[in-house]
Formats: sequence, structure tokens, C-alpha cells
Amino acid sequence: MAGLRDLDSGKIYIGPEEPKKLDKSVETKNGDKPFDGTLAVTGPIFLGAHSEIAFGVVNMGTALGDFKPEMKGRALDIEGDVSIVGDGGGFQKENALVIDGDLFVTGKIDGDNKGRLASRFGTADALGKSFDIKHPTKEGYRLRYACIEGPEVAIYHRGRLKDSNTIELPDYWKNMVYEDSITVQITPIGKQDDIYVKSFNSEKIILESDSDIDCFYHVYGERNDINPLIVEYEGETWEDYPDPNIRLDPSDKDRNIKDPNYDTGQNTKTVL
Repeated sequence: MAGLRDLDSGKIYIGPEEPKKLDKSVETKNGDKPFDGTLAVTGPIFLGAHSEIAFGVVNMGTALGDFKPEMKGRALDIEGDVSIVGDGGGFQKENALVIDGDLFVTGKIDGDNKGRLASRFGTADALGKSFDIKHPTKEGYRLRYACIEGPEVAIYHRGRLKDSNTIELPDYWKNMVYEDSITVQITPIGKQDDIYVKSFNSEKIILESDSDIDCFYHVYGERNDINPLIVEYEGETWEDYPDPNIRLDPSDKDRNIKDPNYDTGQNTKTVL
């Protein structure tokens, strides 16, 4: 094995043969050499202690034999951007990055809506959809909330109505909800108890009362721009869901969220 150092370029080469000369014609930031301080190794690299089985060309552990430098237990610490390009040639097949352990991320995670990670977070499990944050008022506590779950894909509109008898719904509701799925909850403010719904459609709710109206309201409607939720279906995992369009990339041209083959009819109907 050759171990050579090029004093002019600061390059160290470890390999079985003499290294090829650097191309001085390449335009570089350093002028007459492509890199300043280069290490070239033509075989597997082992840094620190590692397991008996090592799969990488570069294998790193968290200790250098009996000597353990002061560190936080990281085998690799990189300050700066990292780009990983996988070719599907490893033993993990299509995975470019394999993490056998916990992953802690302090920033955003972007993706192309494909693969297992996107599918996992795109479909809730028995734990429900929830978020967990530092408690806004109690030191040393955290706050965990969960979304309401139900047998439909619905939207809502809420607010306060005062000195009027008409709840104006957002203009997009008329093209987004089944009109006969709408429900309205009214909570009078004060002792008024004679407010009732006179009529409703996907554009507005008309209330009636013998006195001036002052109330909170909450309006629900099931979406009609996508196929209804299939609440019960035969299968072992979420991947057995009957409508394959749900599992496709949103940008996929073959995706059809109104596929008539899976239109089971709306789940909520309030007009009898």
C-alpha cells in the first residue's frame, strides 16, 4: 500500500498505487491546484470504535480505541449542508438514507410527497392526529392537543352574529360542501332563548327571533369536491384502503379524487 504526500498541494494519498497527478489546468479558487488539503483513500475507512459488522465505505464510531475524546456521543458532526444521492444499489434497496435509531430535527422537513415517510404522516393511526408543544403558561410543562375525528371529511365556519339575522358563509362553500349536509349550532349570548334556524343553504343561514339577535354560531358541512370517506373497509393496514387515489402523489396526473368508482355517497345528510 502506498502512502504518499504531495507537499506542493497538501494532498495525502492512501492506496495500492501511485496517485494520478492533479490536473493543473482546472480552473479553481486556489489558482494552481484544485483542492487545498485533500485526503484520497481507495479503500474502506474505519474511524473510532465500531461494531463487528460494518457496511459502509466510511465507518465511524464514537471512540478511538481506549481513548474517548470529550464529545456528545456523535460519530459524525457536520456544520453545513449535506446532499445524499442514492442509486438503490445498497442492501436497503431504494433507501438512500437508513437511520437505525431516533431522529431529531429542529427545522422543517421537505419532501416530494412520495415514499414511506410521506405515507406514514399522510394517514393517521390509532393514536390520532395530535401536536405537542412547550406549555405557553406553565414552566416545565408541555401541552398536547388532538384533532377531532369523525366519519366524514368536513369543514366548518364559526363566529358571532349581532344585530343581524343572516350568517354569511364563505363564498367557496357553494362549490365545496353538500348543501343537505349542513348543520348549525346556535348559542345565545345572554338570556335570549328564542333564536332558531329559519332556513339554510350553502351560501347563508337565516335565523329568526322575536328580539335582537346576539349569538355565537358554528356551521358544519361535508365536502363534496372529493369522494366521501370510506369509513369501514376490509383489510389489515391503511394500505388496504379501497380508493388507490388516496395513496398517490397529489401531483400525479392519474390521481382522481372524484373517481366515480369510489363514490359511496355522502356520509352526513340533514335534509329529510
